Amino acid sequence: MNIKNALKYVFVGLACVLSACSDEENGVSIGNMSLEKPSVSNVTYKSVDVSAQVKDPSSYILKRGICYGTEASPTIENQIVEVEGSGSDINVVLSGLTESTTYYVRAFVTVLDNEPMYSEEVQVTTLAATLDDKLADYVAPDYEDDYTSIAGWDKRNEWNLANVHDPSVVLADDGYYYMYQTDASYGNAHDGHGHFHCRRSKDLVNWEYMGATMQEAPAWVKENLNAYRAEMGLEPIESPSYGYWAPVVRKVKTGLYRMYYSIVVDNYIQTGKTNTTDNFDGSWTERAFIGLMETSDPASNVWEDKGMVVCSSSDRGMNDWSRPNLNNWDAYFYFNAIDPTYLVDKDGTHWLIYGSWHSGIAEVELNPETGLPKTSLGKPWGISTWNTNTYGKLIARRGTSRWQGSEGPEVVYNPETGYYYMFLAYGSLAVEYNTRVVRARSMNGPWLDINNNDAAYGIQAEPVVTHPYKFSNSYGWVGISHCAVFDDGNGNWFYSSQGRLPENVPGVYESNAVMMGHVRSIRWTEDGWPLVMPERYGAVPQVPITEGELIGDWEMIQMSSNHPGQQYASAIMTLSADHKITEGTWKGGSWSYDAENQVLTANGVKLYLQREVDWEMIPRTPTIVFAGYHQSNGVWRTDWGKKVQ
Repeated sequence: MNIKNALKYVFVGLACVLSACSDEENGVSIGNMSLEKPSVSNVTYKSVDVSAQVKDPSSYILKRGICYGTEASPTIENQIVEVEGSGSDINVVLSGLTESTTYYVRAFVTVLDNEPMYSEEVQVTTLAATLDDKLADYVAPDYEDDYTSIAGWDKRNEWNLANVHDPSVVLADDGYYYMYQTDASYGNAHDGHGHFHCRRSKDLVNWEYMGATMQEAPAWVKENLNAYRAEMGLEPIESPSYGYWAPVVRKVKTGLYRMYYSIVVDNYIQTGKTNTTDNFDGSWTERAFIGLMETSDPASNVWEDKGMVVCSSSDRGMNDWSRPNLNNWDAYFYFNAIDPTYLVDKDGTHWLIYGSWHSGIAEVELNPETGLPKTSLGKPWGISTWNTNTYGKLIARRGTSRWQGSEGPEVVYNPETGYYYMFLAYGSLAVEYNTRVVRARSMNGPWLDINNNDAAYGIQAEPVVTHPYKFSNSYGWVGISHCAVFDDGNGNWFYSSQGRLPENVPGVYESNAVMMGHVRSIRWTEDGWPLVMPERYGAVPQVPITEGELIGDWEMIQMSSNHPGQQYASAIMTLSADHKITEGTWKGGSWSYDAENQVLTANGVKLYLQREVDWEMIPRTPTIVFAGYHQSNGVWRTDWGKKVQ
C-alpha cells in the first residue's frame, strides 16, 4: 500500500468515527463540533449582517458560511456566502437582497466525507427601501443614442428604443406597455419584415422588440382602391405602391384592443404609375386608407383585420384631381386619411380623429361594437367642408390653405382637469417638427389654444409643447413630434415620440435618419396645461426636491413659435443662496420655491420640477429638470432647464 492510499484510509476512518458520533436528527453537530443559531443585525432594505459560530471546530472542515433563501430550510444548493480561512467565527454580509422580503438563514459547514451540517434556522425580513435609498442606488440607462451599429435587422433584439417612428403606446392588462409604430427605420431595416412593428416594456426604459403585427396589406385596400377608380373611369392599379403609417392602439375593455392604421397608396391618380418625378402625369397621388385590427391579447402579437374605416375624401368633383405641376399645392383631397387617433370619451362615445397636411383634422363618431363609422360613408368626393359629411367634422387646422404643415393628432382625456387635449405635430420632419396642444371640454369642441383661439378656424396654436433643442455637451435632438400621450393609471402621464439626430453629426452616417424612441414625463400646470419634461424618462426615484438643491447653475432653454426651424440651445442661469438670479436671461430677478408642489418660481415664472436623467453627462446621472410656460411681448414661450451637476 502506497503512502497516498494509506492517508486516504486514515481520513476515511476518521470521518467514519465523526459520522458515528453525529446527531442525525437535527444535523447540528458532528462529534463535539456544533453550530450555533445565527444572529442578525444591521438589517437594511438590501442587506443584513449575519453572525454564527462553530463550537469545537474539526480540522476536517472544508467550507463554512451562511446559506439563505426565500423558502424554509435553505441548503448549500441555495444562495451561500462562504467565509475564507480557518477558525470558528462566521461573520458575513448578505447583500443584493429584495426589499420587504422574508429570508430564511442557516449557518453551514461541510466536513470531509460527510453530509453538510446546518444550524438552526433564523428568519429576517428586509426593510422597505426609501426613495432616498433608491436614488442612491439608481443606475441610469446606458444604451447609445447613436444606434447605427445595431440598426440592422439581425440586431433587432438589441434595439431597445432604436428605429422608432410615430409611436403609439398602450398599457395592457398584463402590466406591459406596448408600443407600435410607422414602418420607417434607419437603412430601411424593417423592409421585408412586415408592418406596424411592436415592442413592450414594464418600466418604459427597457424595451423588448416583438416583431410586426401585419405581414402584408389586406386585400380590401386594393379592392376598394380599384372600385373607386372604376367608378372614376380609371384603369385599376395592379401592384399599388403602399406606405404603412402611424397606427394608434387603445384598450377598449378587458380582452379587447383596437389598432387603427394608415395605408397610403403612392401612385398617381391618372395613370396609376408609382409616385416619382419622372412619372408625374399631371395628377395628384391616390388616396390613403385607415383600417382596423383587433386583438384580445397584445402579448400574442396576433391581430385580426376588420377592414376599412375611412379613406381620403375630397370636396371637389370625382375627376377634379388634376395638378398643373409639382410646385402646385392646391391639394385634391380635403381630409387625408392618415394619422388616426382613437378615444372613448367620458360618456362612452367612441371617436376617430385623423388628418395630415391637407385641409385639417377631422373627427368621426364610431360604432362602439364594430369600431367602424356610426354613419355609413358616402362617396369620397363632393363632401362638405365643415360638419355635415360622413367623413368627419373639421375640428382643427393650422391655416386656411389646402396644404398646411400640421399632422399627427393625438387626443386624450385627463379626468383631473376635466379637459380633452389634442396634441398636433407642426412643420416638416427633418428639423422643425414641433408639438402644439389645444383643449376642449367636450369632444364636440370648441378646441381652444392657450389664447382661447378656436383651432377649427385656422390658427398657429400655442403653446409649443416640444421643439428641437440642444443642451451643452451634445448635438441635441430635432424632429420631436407626432406623439403618443398616455398615463399609468396612477396619475402619472407620459409623452412619447421619435427624436432625430440633427444633420451632419460627425461620425454618424445620415445622422438625421437616426430615429430614437423618446419617452418623457408630463406635469400639468395649475391651469391644466401639459408640460413635457426636457430630458427623457429614466425611472429616476422621485425623492422630494429640497430648496438647497436648486442653488447653483442651470442650463436653460427658451423656445417659442417664432423660429420653427431653429434648434434652440441652452444658456446658463444661476440661482444664488439669497434667492437672486445672478446669471442668464432673467439676471437681476429673484426666485422662490414651493417645496410641497415642487414648483420653482423664477422671475415670476412658475417652473415645474422633476428628477430625471441627465442624458448629456458621461456617465449619465440623475439631475433636476424643469418646464414651464410664460408670455412675453404677446408670444408664449416654453422654458426648459436642467440643473448642472
